[in-house]
Amino acid sequence: MNLRDLKYLVALADHKHFGRAAAACFVSQPTLSTQIKKLEDELGVPLVERAPRKVMLTPAGREAAGRARGIIAEVEQMKEAARRSQDPEAGTVRLGIFPTLGPYLLPHVVPHIRQRFPQLELLLVEEKSDQLLVQLREGRLDAAILALPLQDDQLHSEFLFEEPFVLAVPEGHALAGHSSLTLADLSEQRLLLLQDGHCLREQALDVCHLSGALEKAEFQATSLETLRQMVAANVGVTLLPLLAVKPPVARSENIRLIGFRADKQPSRRIAMVWRRSSAMGSFLEQLAEQFKHLPASLLSVDAAIEPPEAVAA
Repeated sequence: MNLRDLKYLVALADHKHFGRAAAACFVSQPTLSTQIKKLEDELGVPLVERAPRKVMLTPAGREAAGRARGIIAEVEQMKEAARRSQDPEAGTVRLGIFPTLGPYLLPHVVPHIRQRFPQLELLLVEEKSDQLLVQLREGRLDAAILALPLQDDQLHSEFLFEEPFVLAVPEGHALAGHSSLTLADLSEQRLLLLQDGHCLREQALDVCHLSGALEKAEFQATSLETLRQMVAANVGVTLLPLLAVKPPVARSENIRLIGFRADKQPSRRIAMVWRRSSAMGSFLEQLAEQFKHLPASLLSVDAAIEPPEAVAA
């Protein structure tokens, strides 16, 4: 048994297809198939159910693939630790981030990271939060930017910042004339939300539960931009995270953004998360510092919204 064979098994678990797994490993299909068979012979159990059009792992195969992921991750961490012992600020970091934050946060942070760590190769992966957690636990990511809270004793969470929400309403809406809101103002509203799987959906639902608002359940968006367009088309109202309405994001026409009173401000808490066992922990703390040093105006609601009189003018 060697590391190469374990990588073949993990690729087969990921792709469920010998040809695609072989292509991902840059080997021929017969080579991968032969090595998987040798691994089965060595372990003494079948790892794969081979069907004409479908490949499935046996229970033993699934367990072996899970253990193989852990071994591969540990070896990669060993290599990374050795590289960083020579140059702590060089090497590669695989960083995950979720879609309702990544496009809006990264332009403000990545240039500073490149300036601070010129030798660092930052590989960014955008996925929904549940997928990021899976990849982080399996060692396919070194760290991830996620919303708190997280319930996992194996992960370290480094708080970065708190991002407020603003309410987006069409021009002419009953709330458009308000200069600020309380949660009680949402009690009669039906909010447009993202579809299942987005952490922003869960965060918005929490606000709905606190305020007595309801979801406009007949429509669920796939992205923040879809939500924004639906509001502009007078389909409904929605909550938007503050960074999603800050430059370089263009201001949307026909939409009024309204903040909440400071003592009633809904928000989400953002953290960088990594495995407590990671050999990169000390460097990831330095990297997290770059995400903490955002300009104060970037998280200021007042700088994102126009007063009602400005809109009317």
